[in-house]
Amino acid sequence: MAGNSKGPWGGGGGGGGRDPWPPRKGGDTPQMPDMDAIVRKGQEKLKVLMGGGGGRGGSSGRSGGGGGFGRSAIVLGVLFLAVLWFLASFYTIKPEERGVELFLGKYYRTTESGPHLAPWPLVKVEIVETTRERTEDIGVGTNSTSDAGLMLTGDENIVDIDFQVVWNISDPADYLFNLADPPETIRAVAESAMREIIAQSELSPILNRDRGIISEQLHDLIQSTLDSYNSGVNIIRVNFDRADPPREVIDAFREVQAAEQERDRLQKQADAYANRVLAQARGEAAKLVEEAEAYRAQVVNTAEGEASRFEAVLGEYQKAPDVTRKRLYIETLEKVLADVDKIIIDDQVKGIVPYLPLDRMQAGQTKTGAQK
Repeated sequence: MAGNSKGPWGGGGGGGGRDPWPPRKGGDTPQMPDMDAIVRKGQEKLKVLMGGGGGRGGSSGRSGGGGGFGRSAIVLGVLFLAVLWFLASFYTIKPEERGVELFLGKYYRTTESGPHLAPWPLVKVEIVETTRERTEDIGVGTNSTSDAGLMLTGDENIVDIDFQVVWNISDPADYLFNLADPPETIRAVAESAMREIIAQSELSPILNRDRGIISEQLHDLIQSTLDSYNSGVNIIRVNFDRADPPREVIDAFREVQAAEQERDRLQKQADAYANRVLAQARGEAAKLVEEAEAYRAQVVNTAEGEASRFEAVLGEYQKAPDVTRKRLYIETLEKVLADVDKIIIDDQVKGIVPYLPLDRMQAGQTKTGAQK
C-alpha cells in the first residue's frame, strides 16, 4: 500500500522513501507531518524540474544533492536581492532636474544632475524639474465664472484685468516641504498683490500708460511675499495681458471717456487763450511801466538841470545883480514874444508909421532853411 500511495507533492513513494503522511490508525489522533521529509521531497522535485537526476538513487544521494542545491539557491537569492536593492537605490538626475533625498522621512540633501545612489529603503528620493517654466493665468478672461480679475481702483472704478504669472522652482526642498499647494498659493499671492497695486492707482493710467510700471511692481511684490514663505519659487516674469472696464458697463465707460477727452480738449483751448491774453496783458503792463520809468527819469533829469541852471544864474546874479536882472528880463521877453505877431513903432517918426513885418521875415527865413 505504501508503494501505491502518493505523497502531498503528487510523487510516488518508491525507492524506500518514507511517506510523510503515515496512514492513520483507527482511534489514533492526527499526527503532525515530518517537516524534514517535506523539505527533502520539495528539493527533490525542484531538482528534477531543473534537469537534475531523478533516478533510483538511495536516500543518502538524494540528501546530498538537496543540500548542494540549497546553498546555491541561497547564493542566487542573495545576488538577486542585491541586484534588486541596487536597482531600487540607483537613480539618475537630468540637467533640468534636482533630487531631494529624504533619510527616514527627513530632509537629507539636494542632489545635482548625474547618477546617484540612495540606499533603499532608508533613503527616498523626490525628483523635481526646476528649469521648466510654469504659468498661472488670473482673470475673468481665463474663467468666465470667476471674478478674480475684477478689481477696485483708487478712484472707485472697477477694472477687469487679465494677467499671467510665469514661474519656476529655485529651491526644491523649500518647494516640497513649505507649500502644500504651490500653484494655488502663487495664484492667491498674485491676485492679492495685484489688488493692492490697483487700489493705489487711478483707472486712466491703468488703461493707458502704466501697465509696464504695474508689471514691475507686481513682480517684486509677488516675489517678496513668496520669499517670506520660504516657498522655493522664482517669479520669472508677469505678463499684463488686458485691462478693460467690465463688459456690463463698457459702453457707458466709452461715453465717459469720450466726454473726458472733449473736456480735456476744451480745457486746453481755454488754457491757450488764457495764456495768450495773459501774455499780452503782461506785455502792456511792462510797456506802461517802462514808459513811466522813462517819464520819471526825464522829469527828474529836467528838474535837476533846471536846478543846476538856477544855481548857476544865482551865482552870476550875486556877482552882478543889474546885468543879470537885465539879461533875465530880455530872455523872458524872448520866450514870451517868440510866437506873437510883432510890430515895431518908432515914436520919433511923424506921419506914416513905418513898421517891419518881423513875423513874415521869420517865416521866410524858416522856409529858406527848410529848403536848404
